[in-house]
Amino acid sequence: MPASVWLTAQTSAPAQRADRYVAGSAAHPAKMLPAIAAQAIAHYTAPGDLVLDPMCGIGTTLVEAVRTGRHALGVEYESRWAQLAARNVARATQRGGTGSGEVYCGDARNVLDLVPDEHHGRVALVVTSPPYGNSLHGQVRSSRETGERGVVKHDYRYGSDPANLAHAGTDGLLSGFTRILAHCRHLLRPGGTVAVTARPWRERGELIDLPSAVLAAGEQAGLVPAERCVALLAGVREGRLITRPSFFQMKNVRTARRLGLPLHLIAHEDLLIFTAPTSHRRRRAAQGPAHPPMHATC
Repeated sequence: MPASVWLTAQTSAPAQRADRYVAGSAAHPAKMLPAIAAQAIAHYTAPGDLVLDPMCGIGTTLVEAVRTGRHALGVEYESRWAQLAARNVARATQRGGTGSGEVYCGDARNVLDLVPDEHHGRVALVVTSPPYGNSLHGQVRSSRETGERGVVKHDYRYGSDPANLAHAGTDGLLSGFTRILAHCRHLLRPGGTVAVTARPWRERGELIDLPSAVLAAGEQAGLVPAERCVALLAGVREGRLITRPSFFQMKNVRTARRLGLPLHLIAHEDLLIFTAPTSHRRRRAAQGPAHPPMHATC
């Protein structure tokens, strides 16, 4: 497969988000880097096209689509994040975005049911990311802020509902994500594109190779692998990488090195690109119980 490097972290994540998001958005534990969504949208779509994120969180993909004249659909399981995503889309239109967006609250494993029939077969681009392990998420407060000894971790959970795919084990996560991609295939227009960001993580010392698993899931869902790109999480200055690791990444690497394991900081995410078959019958994917769709239209 062709490969390329995307410079998506020349500025930090907070600088990329700046004042585009409403209060409370920063609490989401796994926000997509805006530059990744923006570059995918610019590269694989044109103004007026339809973009979908079936696990949209606070709506990063939708915001970047609306800002540049695309129309966007998002699905989010947790009502807290779905409401924030809808407000962020509204903020994007208020600040000059020429696109439009809709957010539906429900289980992405039933995205084909949640997205209205009028959009089926019209999506030009899907941009999304599966949930990662808790070790990659969260923020910390120091003893100076809390008055307690050591650091306190917070904002590291998507929500408390055990049915959320984020709480599934690795096998359940991959099974659910394969189902989501299969549904997305039926929402895509012929030849449409899917862009999935993924990175590996360690669980009890074992490496979970999520990018390779996502690649297999896409093929199983009937999508065609097209590219495997590197989306940098570090800036590039005069030929050198300027890393921006989280507290937990630094802590995990330092702990591993004290134990004699030569781990290194992760400075990129894999960006896996698939295409939909250029011709296919629009048949519905296997269905299961669906949440009643609660959506906010912006």
